[in-house]
Amino acid sequence: MSGSATRVPRARRGAWWARAARAVWRYVRRAPGTYIWLVILLATTEVIRHVDAATADRILERRSTNLHHLQVSPVRVLATSALWIAGGGWLSYFALYNLFHVPAERWLGTLRWVSVAVLAHVGATYLSEGVLGWAIHRGLAAPKAVYTLDYGVSYALAGVVGVLTYLVVRPWRYLYLAGVLAVYVLGLHQGRDYTGIGHLSAVLIGLACYPLTRERPGEFDPVASARALRRWLRLRRWLRQRSRRRVRSRPWPGRG
Repeated sequence: MSGSATRVPRARRGAWWARAARAVWRYVRRAPGTYIWLVILLATTEVIRHVDAATADRILERRSTNLHHLQVSPVRVLATSALWIAGGGWLSYFALYNLFHVPAERWLGTLRWVSVAVLAHVGATYLSEGVLGWAIHRGLAAPKAVYTLDYGVSYALAGVVGVLTYLVVRPWRYLYLAGVLAVYVLGLHQGRDYTGIGHLSAVLIGLACYPLTRERPGEFDPVASARALRRWLRLRRWLRQRSRRRVRSRPWPGRG
C-alpha cells in the first residue's frame, strides 16, 4: 500500500528518541545534586549576560567572599558565592561537573559529596583570605584588598577532584594524585596569587576527606574502562555493519 514504507522508520525514530530520553534521565537522576547546581549556575550565568557591566559588578560584589564580607555576613556570602561562575563559560563547567562531580556524587552519595564540596569551598576560602589578611597586616598587600572580588565554584570543584583520588585503583591512584598536585602547584606558581593558594588548599582538603570515603563501594580502573570502551565501540561497529548488510539484502518495496 502506498506510503506504508515510510511509517516504520518514523516509528523507529520515535522509539530511538524515547530510549535516548530515558537514558539521559537515568544518567541525571543518579547525580541530582550536581544537575540542580548546574541549572542554578546556568540561570545566574544568564543573569550576568543580560545586565550591563556596572550591574554585574554590583551583583558579584555583594556575593564576594572577601575579607570585608567574611567579617560582616560570612554565611550569606559563603552560600551565594558558590552559585556564580568566575571565568570560563557554563559549558566548560558542564563538562567539568560531569567529569568530576557526577562520579563523586554517585560514589559517595549526595550527602557526603555535598560535605566534601562545602568543606573545600569554606575551608579554602578562609585559608586564602587568611593569607591575604596576614599580607595586608604585614604591609605586603594594599589595604583595599579586603574588598577584592572572590566568588565562584572552583574551590568546591578542586576539593572533589582531590577526594576522587580514593576512587581510582592502585597503582593508577598515585599517578592521578601526582597529576592533580602538579596541576594545582603549577597554577599557584604561575599565578602567585591568593586564588592559587585557595585552589591548592581545596585539593588538600579533599584529600583530607578520606574518612568520608571509607566503606563506599565502587572503584575506577582506567585500564579496564579503556578496554570496556574499546569492546563497546567494536560491538557498535559490528552492529552497524550488520544492519547495513540487512538493508542491502532487503528487496525494494513495491508500490500498490
